[in-house]
Amino acid sequence: MKYYIIAGEASGDLHGSNLMKSLKKKDPSAEFRFWGGDLMKEQGGTLVKHYRDLAFMGFLEVAMNLRTILNNIKICKEDIKAHRPDILILVDYPGFNLRIAKFAKELGIKVIYYISPQLWAWKEGRVEIIKKYVDEMMVILPFEEDFYKKHGVHSHFVGHPLLDAISSLKEIKIDDFKKEHGLNEKEIIALLPGSRKQEVEKMLEIMLSVRPHFKNYQFVIAGAPSLPKEFYQKYVDDNVHFVSNKTYDLLRCSKAALVTSGTATLETALLNVPEVVCYRGSKISYAIAKRLVKNIKYISLVNLIMDREAVKELIQNDLNTKSLVEELNKVLAGEKRTQLLKDYELLREKLGGSGASDHAADVILKV
Repeated sequence: MKYYIIAGEASGDLHGSNLMKSLKKKDPSAEFRFWGGDLMKEQGGTLVKHYRDLAFMGFLEVAMNLRTILNNIKICKEDIKAHRPDILILVDYPGFNLRIAKFAKELGIKVIYYISPQLWAWKEGRVEIIKKYVDEMMVILPFEEDFYKKHGVHSHFVGHPLLDAISSLKEIKIDDFKKEHGLNEKEIIALLPGSRKQEVEKMLEIMLSVRPHFKNYQFVIAGAPSLPKEFYQKYVDDNVHFVSNKTYDLLRCSKAALVTSGTATLETALLNVPEVVCYRGSKISYAIAKRLVKNIKYISLVNLIMDREAVKELIQNDLNTKSLVEELNKVLAGEKRTQLLKDYELLREKLGGSGASDHAADVILKV
């Protein structure tokens, strides 16, 4: 079959690539055309647009780049019309993908949604669009199945694809990793500031402000594949290092991590690294989000799945040097660290076992 896949962010690229891998096993003649990133490109097929040209963060940033976004939607519609895939697979990224779902459905193309938008947090009304234009909804968080059932939409809980990605990792030796990347003998605190330029600049400044309090550790920035190495050079010195496109390896060699809210919070937990979750958006974007998000107590996926505060979240004004130092000390040693590692075990149980990509591929092929 001819598959057309749209992923608009780094996490979507990861999950999209694993899904492509599973589809190829079950459909060896599969043809792929996609919007995504380097990981999807490795699986073969035609990359139409890279997600680095699609990812805009926050309400203000989206408004400022509206012309680019609308132009991308136009390009995508024209490309789908020209190539007429057998099936369209949408990976999260709702602002863009729900518009494309309507367009594709009207062309008579089957529409699959893999990795539901977080409608349970905000814009619940978008469920009606999914009802109308999506043939199959596949969810990766256990509570999402109930959410859709409540709205009269049948969905498939396929498990979380991060478990697939993590279970296939090869063993790593910390000393070898340090040697390969020119790191010293000190224990590592990983910094995961995000994948978008404006986000990284904002988060690294506050994350690095804790350095004077942790002189016995070295800090290593996880570079996003969507940003050039040169971008990070201004942050690097004798005790702040940079590793590009090796986030999982870095985390597995780290004592603890400071992580910007997003999929990375769950990745860090599943790799068993104690973390502090950080988030700071523009004042306008945060004010709008606060008014729109309903009935959600937490911003990190870890806490949402656990339905309680397992990892500490420092948001907006609470994200300051004093609080970061205090919380980082707690996860480096002591009761909080011990409890957090126990909570991570429960988290993995809630998400089920590996095999999400294979389950998703089975659903797609049935459609």
